This record gives sequence, structure tokens and C-alpha cells, in this order.
Amino acid sequence: MIANTFLNRPVTAIVISLIIVIVGAIAIYSLPISQYPEITPPTVQISGVFNGADAQTVEQTVTTPIESQVNGTPGMAYMVGNSTNDGRTTINVTLNVGTNPDIAALDIQNRVGIATPQLPDDVKRLGLTTRKRNPSILLLVAIYSPEGSHGVPFLDNYTNIFVRDALLRVSGVGDVFTRADDFSMRIWLAPDKMAQLGLTTSDVVNALAEQNLQIAAGSVGAPPQRSTQPFEYTVFTNSRLSSEEQFRDIIVRSDPRQGSAVHLKDIARVQLGKFSYANNSFVDGNRASYLLVYQAPGSNALEVAKGIYGTMDRLKGSFPKDVDYVVPFESVSVVKVSISEVVLTLLEALGLVVLVVFLFLQSWRATIIPVLAIPVSIIGTFAFFLPLGFTINTLTMFGFVLAIGIVVDDAIIVVEAVQHYIDREGLTAPEAARKAMADISGPVVAIALILAAVFIPVGFIPGIVGKLYQQFAITIAISVLISAFVALSLTPALCSMFLRPSVRAKEAKGINRFFVRFNDWFEKTTGSYVRWVRECIKGTRYVLIILLCLYAATVFLFKNKPTGFIPSEDEGRLYVTFELPESSSTTRSLEVLDTMMVMLKETPGIGHYAALGGLNVVTFATKSNSGTIFVQLKPWDERSDKSLQLNGLIATLQQRFAAIRDANVVVISPPRDSGARADRRLFVRARAARDHR
Repeated sequence: MIANTFLNRPVTAIVISLIIVIVGAIAIYSLPISQYPEITPPTVQISGVFNGADAQTVEQTVTTPIESQVNGTPGMAYMVGNSTNDGRTTINVTLNVGTNPDIAALDIQNRVGIATPQLPDDVKRLGLTTRKRNPSILLLVAIYSPEGSHGVPFLDNYTNIFVRDALLRVSGVGDVFTRADDFSMRIWLAPDKMAQLGLTTSDVVNALAEQNLQIAAGSVGAPPQRSTQPFEYTVFTNSRLSSEEQFRDIIVRSDPRQGSAVHLKDIARVQLGKFSYANNSFVDGNRASYLLVYQAPGSNALEVAKGIYGTMDRLKGSFPKDVDYVVPFESVSVVKVSISEVVLTLLEALGLVVLVVFLFLQSWRATIIPVLAIPVSIIGTFAFFLPLGFTINTLTMFGFVLAIGIVVDDAIIVVEAVQHYIDREGLTAPEAARKAMADISGPVVAIALILAAVFIPVGFIPGIVGKLYQQFAITIAISVLISAFVALSLTPALCSMFLRPSVRAKEAKGINRFFVRFNDWFEKTTGSYVRWVRECIKGTRYVLIILLCLYAATVFLFKNKPTGFIPSEDEGRLYVTFELPESSSTTRSLEVLDTMMVMLKETPGIGHYAALGGLNVVTFATKSNSGTIFVQLKPWDERSDKSLQLNGLIATLQQRFAAIRDANVVVISPPRDSGARADRRLFVRARAARDHR
């Protein structure tokens, strides 16, 4: 019998338990922390740019050829292509649950390479990007000028050069999507002057390609050379143009016979400006440059956020004057608060368990044994999280809350059995422990196996629902099995060392007097319950009728209660997006965006808001008639009033935004599972009416 082994060697039982606790504690510091398990299928994104093309052209020349090759990639569930009027194409390939995103990304990249020869030269020159990413935004970083002394082109360029690359190096960052534009040499052609001179845009493009060229000029005196050659020089040329004046002096056409030349400045206006003027971003009403940071799959959200904040604080020391940053939107606070609340609940449950155990065992020696056994079962379970790929999240922590009441039962059974033989038969603690374990070792193992058989099958439920509750169920099952081992090893060893006979007389004083009265009351309550059960047995037919009524009520409530994937809760964030009628200008969109920002500024409960013109957060498409505001609410302790909580603020904002004419404004809460979003969009697909020519 395993219990006898540890009764003969109690130090061995203690050492094994300590090792279990130490290994589990080490695992805690290595595990990712998230709000929910990673249940969303992995996503691989393909992106590219066809400058100057409209959405239809991009779809026909870029998106469709890539989709034709990517379709059928092993592990692929479906893909969604998005072509926009600013020449961008984005294809999100969603993989099946359990697919390795690293291997899938490599397969997809190979298929994109097959499609590349079919793409326009402009797209091939700029290149296509294939990377795995988490579909949910971790946080937004806004770079702005508090006093307004720096323009948007400067902020955009500084953000792309100095900030974006630094954030990409932070461990756990999967991608950084920039809403900042690089500097660009803008050439505004004068069609009337070009027509007078007989020039076309192709002439201008050819002149730029010929004269704005980086030339590898080689070297002078390089081998093979004469033995008398004393020096070797590298030749540098001023071939790449960099200033407005140099571009203005480009010769578009020349006539050597007449000695005439047409310069670019004669037919165009040259200006150093932004690459695109369609992106207009604001933070709390100020113009800003944005970086959207995405978390890498499997990384620790809290550690990633900590690394980003640390990097930004380090970069802030070298920022130019009147340049600052703010994080107006993030999904990390809700993770911290959720885990903190569950940990608090875990500690409260532990305290209640200790109180109940002490109340019924009525001895600190008997109480300390289950209290010591609980951490071994709970902390030791974390050691299995690493090989199973689990994370520390609200579901696994809630599993521990439930497991505390289960794992303590085994220890209580052992303690009570040993105490029974000590008090009733007068045996010594070691003798009582041996006799008790001979009686209850089998039931302890049976109970653990039965409980494990209840929870383990949940881990085999297929799909996203199975993935969601897998960690919850397996956590409880592992902790129960560990508690059974502890009940057969550590608990009897501690019982043989700690337990003593317990005798309480009616004239006892202090805490013992309280226990005497409690035992008398409990015996009376038990007697009343036994008499009530006897009466119920006599009226069995009525008990069965009540039971059937309860079954019927359960079925009725189950069918009529609203259903949902994950319970709705206030995560402290909101999405506000709008759309104007098709073909509405960017100017009109900015006017609506300004109006909405004024309304948000006047709304109580709003902490920060990040406004991005031209972005539709629902489809993540860039259009001139749309815009999105990411709203970060104030901390929960500052929004105790019901009207300042999530549903109240959504109703308030919807009422205020209803006054904006011609705009379809939508106020929604972000996906419930941060970093684990499921695609919940509806697509209408044309089949029969499609032209197959």
C-alpha cells in the first residue's frame, strides 16, 4: 500500500510535496497571462499596395490572383480578401483550430510567391507581406505635439523611423500597423502646360526613373591593375535625388539642336509632403501619428504591454521638444483587473474553506493538515500547464476556485478517519494512520478517478467551445488527481506527526466551550433533518411530483433564457465607427469626426479617445466615407454609477450621435475575448449571377 511507504518515510512525503510546489511556482512565472484561453483559430495576413489603383482594379489584378493560389493551403479554414480605393489589398487567412501558424505562414508565403509573377510591376516592386498575427489590437500608441509646434508630416516620419522599429523589437509583439505616412516627394503636374509642350505623364515617369537612380559606380584602381598603381578608390555618385530643388531641375525633354530643355519645374509643382493625405488621426482632439500594436500568438499580454511601456518611456527621453506620447486605447487593464478579481476570489474561497474545516474538525492540529495539502494540489497543477500549452486566465483561475472545495475533501477524510481511531480506540497517531489508510485508500482513489472522469471528457469537446472550456475542466481534473496523491502521501504522514487525542467536557472554557455548544446545535439540526427525511419517504409521491416540477422549470428556463458564447461585461473600451453615403469626401468625414470628438469630450466617463479618419473598424477597410474612434473609458472605480457603465454609456452615445445627419454611427463594445476574437461578420456572396466569361 502506497500510504504505508510514506508513513514509514514521512520526510520523503514532505520533500516530494515541496518539489511539486516549487516546480509549480516556477511554472507560474513562465506561463502567459490572458483574460481567456487562446481559442480563436490562428490568422495569417497577406498585405500589399498598388499605388493609384481603385478597389476594383486591386481586386482583379492583385487580390484574386493571390487568393487563387492560397486557396486550399493545408490547415486553412477560410479567407477574407479586402481591396480598397487607396490601392491596398489585405487577405486574412483563418486557419483551423490547432493548426501550427508558423508552418501555415510558410506554406502561404510559398503560394504567394507562385502568384507574384502574375501581379503588376508596381505591386512586385513594393513587395507583399505575409505574417501571422493576432486579430485583436493589444494597444494604440499615439505620438503628438502637445503645443502644436510640429506638423503631422514630421510626427509621421519620426514615428515610422524611430518608434515603430523599436516596438517591433519588443518581445511578444507580433505586428505594428502604422497609421503614419513617410515623407514623400509630391509632384503636382499641370495638364495645360504639358499639353502645350506635347508631353505625357509617361514622359515624366520615364525622366524620373532615369535621373533619380542609385548607381553603383564601382571603383578606380581595383584589380586587375598595373603593379605601379599605388591607390584604390571607391567611386561615389550623387545619383539619388533628395531635395525639392534637385527634383525641380530634372530634365523631362531636351532638344540639342535648339539648345532647349524642359525641366520638371516648368510643368509641375514639386513639394515635400506626406505619402498619403487620406489618413487623418487624432488623440483627445489633437493631431497625432498612430501605431496599432498586435500581440504575437502565445505571448504574455501583460509582459508585452510592460515591454511596450518601458520602450516608450526610454524613447521619450530622446524625443524632440514638444513631442510626447500617450496610449489612448489598450486591452491590458481588463486582463489585470480580471485576474486580480479571480485571485481575490480564490483567496476568499481558501479562507472560507479554512474556517469551515476548523469549525468542524475543531483542532488547529487537524486544521493545519488540509491547509498544507491545498497549496500542493493547487500550485502543483501549474507545472502541467507548460506541457499542455495552457495559460493563466480567468477560466483556469475559476477552475482553481472550484477545485479548492474538492481537493480539501480528500485531506479531511483522511484526518477524520485517523482522528476517529485515536479518540475511539485509543491508538497512537502512527497506528491510527496505518489503520485508517487501510480502510480509506481505496475510496480516496475511487473518488479521484470518478471526479477526473467527470471533467476530462470536457477536454475532448471539438471546436471553439471545447477549446474554451478545455483548460477549465483539465485544471480541475489535474488538481483532483494531485490531491488524491497528496491524500495518500503527505496527509497520513502529517497525521502521524501532528494529531493528538481530542476530549471536550461540558465545563470546557473559551473556544472549546463554543465547540461544545456548536456540536450540540449540530446534533439537534441533524436530528431534525433525519425526521424530515423520514416524512418525505412516507410521502414519496409528493416528492416525485415536486421533482418533476423542478425538471419542467429547468427545461423552461433553459429554453427561454438568452444564450451567448461568453458573458457580456464592462471591459472599459468602446468602438465608435461611422459611414457616410458612398463616395463622400474625406473633408465630410473629418467634419463628422470633429463633431463626434466634441460630443465625446463632453461625455462623463470617457478617459481617452483615438480618432482615425478613413478607417472602418468592423471591416478594417480604408474608405474616404468612414471613420473610427477607439474609446477608453475611465477606471471602473470612477464609474460606479449605472449610467457611466458600459451599457449606459453606449445608450448615451447612441442618443447623442443620432443628431448627426447622413452618418450611420455604430457604437459597439470590443470582442469579449481579448486576443481571441472570432470572426462574426455576415457576407452575401453572389453565385448564379456571376459572369464567368
